[in-house]
Amino acid sequence: MPGYLEDKVILITGAGSGIGRATALACAREGARVVVSDLNREWSAETTEQILAGGGTAHSLPADVADMDQVEALIRDTVKLHGRLDCAHNNAGIEGETTPFHDYSEEGFDRVTAINLTGVWYCMKFQIRQMLRQGGGVIVNTSSGSGLIGTGNGVSAYNASKHGVMGLTRAAAMEYAQEGIRVNAVCPGAIDTPMADRLLGRDPEKMAATAMRTPSRRWGTAEEVAEVVVWMCSDAASYLTGQPVCVDGGSVAGR
Repeated sequence: MPGYLEDKVILITGAGSGIGRATALACAREGARVVVSDLNREWSAETTEQILAGGGTAHSLPADVADMDQVEALIRDTVKLHGRLDCAHNNAGIEGETTPFHDYSEEGFDRVTAINLTGVWYCMKFQIRQMLRQGGGVIVNTSSGSGLIGTGNGVSAYNASKHGVMGLTRAAAMEYAQEGIRVNAVCPGAIDTPMADRLLGRDPEKMAATAMRTPSRRWGTAEEVAEVVVWMCSDAASYLTGQPVCVDGGSVAGR
């Protein structure tokens, strides 16, 4: 039985771990031809090997999304491999410093926005050019619950960058809706990923406290986010564009 994404070509950035890796594996299971991209070449290769071991189709094309030339080459090489680009999941991102707003460093702020915001813009810029040439496509950006509400836990640059991703998502969705290009954002909440590990250090008390602040009273998994991204990329979501889709156990609904 054909999958949701049978024979679709999908590019995923930040696919070396966490949500990106889970999405790459899920897309491959649904029949997609997956281009796996990550700054970390080893992680990118590991994700690709997992897909191939499961009988899927994947290629590893590592890239730094904060470098426009590398992003342009990434899109160009994807099209060289497969002839088109049906879907893109712009997922690469970092959490940055955990520092009070008034002490946040300029270097740290610039690094977060270069990857989380400007990097998404670079990706969209070249993805949209290709999708215009071929007559349509789907883009899913990874924003965050922190892209919809304020968070006062020392991650102001992350908070600002993810709000910016929502701005890019909505602007592009409005501009290209009549060109057959859908643009949406997935907004994860408390998801058990390496990023969460870095922020909380697997501290049991902090992990439990975070779970208790979530209406569902638990952490989500990268696989749960991945399944939503698969749906957003599929034709089943054909009338969805310009939207934040929260995968957060109800956290934003309660704010």
